[in-house]
Amino acid sequence: MTDKSANPRKGNLFSAVARFGERRALAMLLLGFSSGLPFLLVFDTLSIWMRDAGVTLSAISFFSIATLAYSFKFLWAPVVDRTTIPVLTRLVGHRRGWMLVVQALIALGLWSISVGDPGQSLMAMVLAAVCVGFAGATQDVVVDAWRIEVSDEETQGVMAAAYQYGFRAAQITAGALPLVLAEIYNWNLSYAVMAGLMALGAAGALLAPREKKHTVRPIPDEGVSQPLPLQIVEWLVRLAVLVIGALVLGSALTGKVDFGAGLLRGVGLLSEGAEKGLIEAWGGPYGVWLQLSAALVGLVVIALSVLPLPGRKTRPGVYLSEAFIAPLMAFWRNHAGMAGLILALICVYRLPDFVLNITGPFFSDLGFDKIQIAEARKLWGVIGTSVGVFLGAVSVARLGILRTLVIGSFAGPLSNLGFIWLAGQGTDFTQFAVINSIDNAASGFAGTALIAYMSSLTSIGFTAVQYALFSSLYGLPGRLVATQSGRIVEGSAHAAEEGGATAPLRMLFTDMPVGALASGAEKTGVSAASLAAGYTTFFLYSAVVGVFAVVLAFMVARRTRAAEARGGEAAAG
Repeated sequence: MTDKSANPRKGNLFSAVARFGERRALAMLLLGFSSGLPFLLVFDTLSIWMRDAGVTLSAISFFSIATLAYSFKFLWAPVVDRTTIPVLTRLVGHRRGWMLVVQALIALGLWSISVGDPGQSLMAMVLAAVCVGFAGATQDVVVDAWRIEVSDEETQGVMAAAYQYGFRAAQITAGALPLVLAEIYNWNLSYAVMAGLMALGAAGALLAPREKKHTVRPIPDEGVSQPLPLQIVEWLVRLAVLVIGALVLGSALTGKVDFGAGLLRGVGLLSEGAEKGLIEAWGGPYGVWLQLSAALVGLVVIALSVLPLPGRKTRPGVYLSEAFIAPLMAFWRNHAGMAGLILALICVYRLPDFVLNITGPFFSDLGFDKIQIAEARKLWGVIGTSVGVFLGAVSVARLGILRTLVIGSFAGPLSNLGFIWLAGQGTDFTQFAVINSIDNAASGFAGTALIAYMSSLTSIGFTAVQYALFSSLYGLPGRLVATQSGRIVEGSAHAAEEGGATAPLRMLFTDMPVGALASGAEKTGVSAASLAAGYTTFFLYSAVVGVFAVVLAFMVARRTRAAEARGGEAAAG
């Protein structure tokens, strides 16, 4: 990495803001919209249509397989890096050719859903949703790779911001417009319109500047002699092992063990009793450790599927080793002495945000109604996020990636502390909107900083694979840790009620407004002050986990500057 944080860009604020009007930033806005549209349509909105049609909840949960592709998109990222699209690659470039193909597949999949009927052709709709999920995850890989390859260091923040603006606009569109159209007309028209909106993505791909000449690294398979039948057998075995590892990892990342366990039982790897026991244990008090273990097992199994055979050079082994292991080794070489530290930073950087998966119940417990919560989160929260993303982009352009990364590491922990103050304020909407907006602004700033930093870590020829690995990695710990949020609140609240370790926190809430946290306290079986103490414990915990990111950010920044200084001295000598 060659960060300019020691010598940040000298342009004025206007020049930094003007970058948002560049062609590549406008294209990024459209491509961000195209990336954000498919996920919510097959994960959330489609489930509402299914329920309206009378589909059972267990059948609806089956649709979660459509989103598993987003959890392990790095598995086929090498294909995106290495495979050219006939004709299109020559006409529009490697990345843009891939964009147009996967966007067409997404549109086709959404159209197939729009002409279906969940009461008559549920399985066909499942297959179409899986197609949309797979193509949508692939589009993310391609768009991220293009964004990195057409950006210089000063524009990484602006491009990350433009992507997030487009993505969030798509999330709002996919979450609201289909429901309105379905209410006024019908669900079929609603999804047909969504398929048509993918034209915005195609427009973004055509508007996007062509990336620099794409480099496909050759596979060093000279001297490898293996009969074709043995190659086919080895490919099939490796693919089977890879799929099993992906299912285990996907179950860990999504927290949904039932689908993966069901498939493993279907192929004879689990008995019916073992499947039921696993599902029950997954939802038990030690479920987080099972998730963590499953994630590690899944990664190990995937690694085994791509490693060369011991003492023997085979064509599948050579190909997979070059596709998966070479990008990791390149990263390790380029960041010698810091690679482990960098990966640790990526893993924990957004933890303070990821663990906040119970703010909705917290707002409800405070006494705010659904309309107030929606206004604070969807209006003021979106404004706050937009401001944070913008400030993050400007900071990258003016201060450099490393300084922005360090500043962003403080954003999550400090903003989470605001919720402690909010816990004792009752139902003052202005205070609620302000605290929520500040938290969203901090999240937007930190998100932009991390995207820009991860983008700066990639190597030419491995862009898609490396960034897909980074983006999958940074969400893993958060998904696992977030499963314990509710238990921390309830356990701390009961401990405070019974005079335990968190009891002193009750003194912070002796003058709470009447009715504050009353409904939540009744549901939890404690007093309002004890529940406030429980939430306070949780928000303190969410801030403390962010301290690890602060420490790691300083360490990475210091070592990176030292490495740059040594490189500069060597070049001068």
